[in-house]
Amino acid sequence: MSEPLTALEALRTALESSLGARILTLRERLGEVTIEIDAASHVAVATRLRDDPALRFDTLIDLCGVDYRDYGDGTWSGRRFAVVMHLLSVTHNRRLRVRTFCPDDDFPVVGTVTGVWPVADWFEREAFDLFGIMFEGHPDLRRILTDYGFIGHPFRKDFPVSGHVEMRYDPEQKRVVYQPVTIEPREVVPRIIRPDVYGVERPDSGLGGQK
Repeated sequence: MSEPLTALEALRTALESSLGARILTLRERLGEVTIEIDAASHVAVATRLRDDPALRFDTLIDLCGVDYRDYGDGTWSGRRFAVVMHLLSVTHNRRLRVRTFCPDDDFPVVGTVTGVWPVADWFEREAFDLFGIMFEGHPDLRRILTDYGFIGHPFRKDFPVSGHVEMRYDPEQKRVVYQPVTIEPREVVPRIIRPDVYGVERPDSGLGGQK
């Protein structure tokens, strides 16, 4: 008599049975399962994950963008931008991470999953605002965190720390104006120099022998 499947084994079996070749990779690490899918099947797979009775991922916990530029100290050779979804099945008490890479680094696009999980609306707007990832079919894809006149996408790895412009109130014009950044670039990483014996117990510390 075979032993019953563990929760992760049961999830893996259900995913492979339901999605088949649509799963590009399936990894299990630290008690969690991550699948990678193609951008062309992003919405179809999301729908299947929600509707298949064996999966029933009815809740989208989070959706975010990722910029893999310079990832792994520059050793990364794959696509630059990805969309990552974290899903929950209340029915089966399971969690799943789904990663989809955008096929074009210069103009990253995937389909919107707002029709699958309406809560994705603001998550996708945030990924668009911060990473510049476009979600085809989104009903209202506009910035959500940055200002209306903001230039660029601040979570991209090549975005300057000081930004491109700064905003201030001009008392003469009596309105808010934008102007080039006036902040001088400077290094803000603290440098801490400690002696070689830092943290080493000294014989005269009065703590010798204590545990």
